[in-house]
Amino acid sequence: MRCLVIEDDADTSRYVCNGLKEAGHAATPCGNGLDGLHYAVNENWDAIILDRMLPGQVDGLSIVGKLRDLGKRTPVLIISALTSVDERVRGLRAGGDDYISKPFAFSELLARLEALRRRACPGQESMRLQVADLSLDKRTFQVVRASQSINLQPREFRLLEYLMRHEGQVVTRTMLLEAVWDCHFDPQTNVIDVQISRLRNKIDKGFSPALIHTVRGSGYVLAARESAPLAADAP
Repeated sequence: MRCLVIEDDADTSRYVCNGLKEAGHAATPCGNGLDGLHYAVNENWDAIILDRMLPGQVDGLSIVGKLRDLGKRTPVLIISALTSVDERVRGLRAGGDDYISKPFAFSELLARLEALRRRACPGQESMRLQVADLSLDKRTFQVVRASQSINLQPREFRLLEYLMRHEGQVVTRTMLLEAVWDCHFDPQTNVIDVQISRLRNKIDKGFSPALIHTVRGSGYVLAARESAPLAADAP
């Protein structure tokens, strides 16, 4: 998932963002309501984690209310130190999809977030992906090819998941930077090439057919070779 975390407390924001990234998701932090409203309205997110109380004139309820007024149905999980029943009801009636009180366990926040995502996109985000003899299970973070277990680092896992979800499609550097690195500009480094090379060594080396292909001048595609006629692997 690509998540926007609107939270003014730096420690809480860091705690949530780090947890999401360790779980294989992309997380973009935002520390105030004005910027949070801008990002929430003008970009596409799989989910938004929203602090109820934010500094300035734009608070959490204003943000979720504006989203709903614009017809945006992005799942919103409200987090707040306001724990009374009345306050939770206010948050939900304003347009929030769920409400969790501070302090919270990250495991519960993640479970609630994933439940919201499943309800918003039923059947869209399968927890188990399969391409040829390669399988990936998001529940267990297990990757298997030809009955052999493959150990991946979190970033490699996210990269492979993205490629598998776009099986047969050419994915560009920009798409990968935004989805896997949560970066909205090209830092002009070879970070993608390095990660793709490492992933190839684990996924393709010693197996047949090769699944990860380079499309020169465009990006990468994951598919069995006969399913990827446009792929032109680098020598």
